[in-house]
Amino acid sequence: MTFKHYSVLLEETMEALRIRPDGIYVDGTLGGGGHALAVCKRLSERGHLYGIDQDAAAISTASERLSIFGDQVTIIRNNYCQMKEVLKTYGVEKVDGILLDLGVSSYQLDEADRGFTYREDAALDMRMDQRQSKTAKDIVNTYSEMDLYRIIRDYGEDKFAKNIAKHIVQRRKTKPIETTSELVEAIKAAIPLKVRMQKGHPAKQTFQAIRIELNQELEVLQSTLDEMIDLLHPGGRICVITFHSLEDRIVKTIFRRNESPCTCPSHFPVCVCGKVSKGRVVTKKPILPSEKELEENTRSKSAKLRVFEHI
Repeated sequence: MTFKHYSVLLEETMEALRIRPDGIYVDGTLGGGGHALAVCKRLSERGHLYGIDQDAAAISTASERLSIFGDQVTIIRNNYCQMKEVLKTYGVEKVDGILLDLGVSSYQLDEADRGFTYREDAALDMRMDQRQSKTAKDIVNTYSEMDLYRIIRDYGEDKFAKNIAKHIVQRRKTKPIETTSELVEAIKAAIPLKVRMQKGHPAKQTFQAIRIELNQELEVLQSTLDEMIDLLHPGGRICVITFHSLEDRIVKTIFRRNESPCTCPSHFPVCVCGKVSKGRVVTKKPILPSEKELEENTRSKSAKLRVFEHI
């Protein structure tokens, strides 16, 4: 299957990056290379793009798509949490812009064998990096009921998390839950019919929770945003596109903390903590998809773009 991924908030992101033709840019979630292609088109011969992704299909597709730019593009298969170390191996200490387009790609959702979707039957996989041995099947069949409840509650924000965890554990006592459809059936059994008729697909939030847990998505984001801000040249910007409230909350909080890091009590006449602002939050409110984009790609509905500028 061809790697397909609609480049969400493309023009808005390019405008927010304020690309310098001779600059160095990093796409930390390369995907099919849509955003990266738009960046490269705005670079001069002296500019350079580093593209990072942990998905083999993304690496293959983006490599072919960006091959027209030759040595101006360097593509690396890795997790963006290794960005600082990866760039060091290429002698890069600072960059002019960073882009993250978080979550799963259209390809990962549409390719049933990857196990990300609850709409098709497949093995429970959900690995963004298929070199990883642990899969969603391991989480579903080995986590305790309390741990399943915790991740479905925290990462799926599902009010039926406790009952869903209970039904998963009960079902796996008979036989291991090995496919997406088997997991969907366990989830459906835990949610009242009346509720299932009123809301979207009953498995959506649980699948999101398991995927986030498996790929450590929030931990990676939480632990590396500060470091990525430090990688920026003065005036450089980082643009982050999120797709659910958990991601957006982390980005919003970390951006604000880097803008106003002072921890002194409000009644202190002067700052004594010594913490200095690293820059400014460009987007006081997130940038949302246009009506035109929503018509073209319904999956962009929950997308939010936040931007921070280093000083």
